[in-house]
Amino acid sequence: MNNADVHRAGSAGVQAPRGLNHVVLNVSDIEASHRFWTEIMGFRCVAALKSTPERPRPTMRFYSGLGAHGELSHHDLALAEVPRAEATDDTGRPAWALSPKRIGLNHVAIAWPDRESWLKQIAFLKEKGVPFHRRINHGMTHSVYISDPDGHGIEVLYELPREVWEGDIDAAQNYTETLPTEGAESLVDRLDNPVFQAPPASPARGRS
Repeated sequence: MNNADVHRAGSAGVQAPRGLNHVVLNVSDIEASHRFWTEIMGFRCVAALKSTPERPRPTMRFYSGLGAHGELSHHDLALAEVPRAEATDDTGRPAWALSPKRIGLNHVAIAWPDRESWLKQIAFLKEKGVPFHRRINHGMTHSVYISDPDGHGIEVLYELPREVWEGDIDAAQNYTETLPTEGAESLVDRLDNPVFQAPPASPARGRS
């Protein structure tokens, strides 16, 4: 191999990642979870682990959303079925809540491409009888919180334009408007969002 083809990693301090690449969920019933994530959430199953006599594999499937031009990824989500002997009894599983109550995954946030597709998705969730645990204007996103058959929290969101929140990300993160989760009002999305701007810098004081 030509040395010019080899890139050697050297320490240059911490490097910022692009973002989350994928999420893997341990599930108790992969068929029930498969139906939820494909028929309710709209993901496409792109692969599954295959066992051979020489190499037993866990029961695991891989799912992709669609990119801006309809392209699939290798996976945005994977489901791994917990063997029955190790699965938690249903009666002992606490209900999902946004405030942390147990160690482990709190929720997965899934973004829809725009407001129109998000509105169609939350209307579809209502048609399917999926409970809305919470609905919040977060300052950066409009979000509905639901859960999958194993109780994993899912945030269904669309992002507000950058100009709404990038001026003061801290203020946007600290903004919360709780919205209705039941009835016709649960499907109404208003556009009167606050715009977050950093306070003007104080003028520098001259020396006396």
